[in-house]
Amino acid sequence: MMTSGFRHLIFFVLIIGLAYAAYAYMIKPANTYLAQERTAMEQKRAKLDELERATATAEDLNEQLRRVEEAIAVFESKLPPSSEIHTVLENVTLIAQRHGLTPKTIRTMKTVENRGYIEQPLKMELHGDFNAYYAFLLELEKLDRITKVRELTLKKKTQIEGQTESEFVMSIFFQKSSV
Repeated sequence: MMTSGFRHLIFFVLIIGLAYAAYAYMIKPANTYLAQERTAMEQKRAKLDELERATATAEDLNEQLRRVEEAIAVFESKLPPSSEIHTVLENVTLIAQRHGLTPKTIRTMKTVENRGYIEQPLKMELHGDFNAYYAFLLELEKLDRITKVRELTLKKKTQIEGQTESEFVMSIFFQKSSV
């Protein structure tokens, strides 16, 4: 017959075998499955974080685009239609006369077409008091239209003290016609 020590040994071996079988066939596969699921969840969380960053960037880009569109609208509002060239030219002439400058000649030069706008350069000659030129240029700067003065030459008249004559090219910018 079996002795009680031998029975305990067999019982102990069976318990160890049962524990090993439970570990090998239940716990180890469950741990492997949990590790795979944890890895998949971390990958999904990383993708979600990346998507949140991309969404935040897209919202920021939308805000920047909105600001750029507002800036473009402001500049376009300062670009008169090309049909208003005579109005702008009349304003410039009135400003010159208001400051005591006498327009001698005004010649239109070849227009320059750019993307979205047209530049109309005008070659102008003015005569008058030296101090009046500064006031004239300051008031030109305050016009609600975009203009640019370039190639300015100022010469002193030798006959009358303080009197000068100037020649410059002033560009007036217009919207392209949507025809």
